Amino acid sequence: MSYVLGIDGGGSKTVCILMDDAHQVIGRGQAGAANYQSIGTEAALISIELAIHEAIKLNKPIKIDAICLGLAGVGRPKDIEIVRGLVGGLIDNQSLPITWNLQPSNIIICNDALIALVGGIGHSVGIVAAVGTGSIVFGRNQQGQTKRVGGWGYILGDEGSAYKIAVAGMQAALKSYDGREKSTSLIEVFKQHLNLENIEDLIEVVYRRGWGVKRIAALAPIVDLAAAYGDEVANHIIDDAVRELVKATATVIKDIFNPNSALEIVTTGSVWGGKSQMHIRFTSAILNQFPQVKVIFPRYEPAYGAGLLALGSLAR
Repeated sequence: MSYVLGIDGGGSKTVCILMDDAHQVIGRGQAGAANYQSIGTEAALISIELAIHEAIKLNKPIKIDAICLGLAGVGRPKDIEIVRGLVGGLIDNQSLPITWNLQPSNIIICNDALIALVGGIGHSVGIVAAVGTGSIVFGRNQQGQTKRVGGWGYILGDEGSAYKIAVAGMQAALKSYDGREKSTSLIEVFKQHLNLENIEDLIEVVYRRGWGVKRIAALAPIVDLAAAYGDEVANHIIDDAVRELVKATATVIKDIFNPNSALEIVTTGSVWGGKSQMHIRFTSAILNQFPQVKVIFPRYEPAYGAGLLALGSLAR
């Protein structure tokens, strides 16, 4: 029996699964963030180690034959080399009740978009449209070619994301208050949700309280709900978000796939679960251009995708 570790290290949490060669998950652990870009390598290593400890604590000491780490913030060759240093720290850690049996080919380091794709579909060919606080569309074809669109962060990109929807909603509310935009219910719903006396108090909330990206992104459901209730301005914001995500997905399809071939697009992230039927709007627009594709929700979690990639390395 061979055992592998699949690790999903994101900006808010790290999930590790212990998987056997029958694709059965026999252990699972969770810890804090593991995006070394934002928290540093030492803190990322601690999160990964804690998640591994949790995943293996109910099992006797075992031999790990492969490991896959899919981490947020890992997209360039120098990022991969930094994470290899983290793997070295794991192997040298004598407190982990693990015997490592790793060859270079059995250590996989990749961006979290790839493991979301593999976990979401169940194999490594297709497209993932990951849209939560941020956004990225990532694809991989039969030949192993990959294409990434977006994922450039809240300042440079993340079109269609919860953050961009929330910001667009607040901007629209203030434009309406100024008289530059159509009348919108967003003024009142933001006031009620944030307990504001006046919509002008958004300035104090966003700037003086120092709200970060995640806290602002958490306001996206307000815009989504207003759209669901028929607010024209809010629906325009949702339509813009869908349009950007369709454009990104179409770019991936045209770049690395035969546009007439059948493939699956897995949609992951909080934005797709809104009340404004954003998922239905996206699916309809995609099928209008590419009627042979299938848009799905994830079959498995990203950590499971990391486990599958780790097992795949043993078969090479």
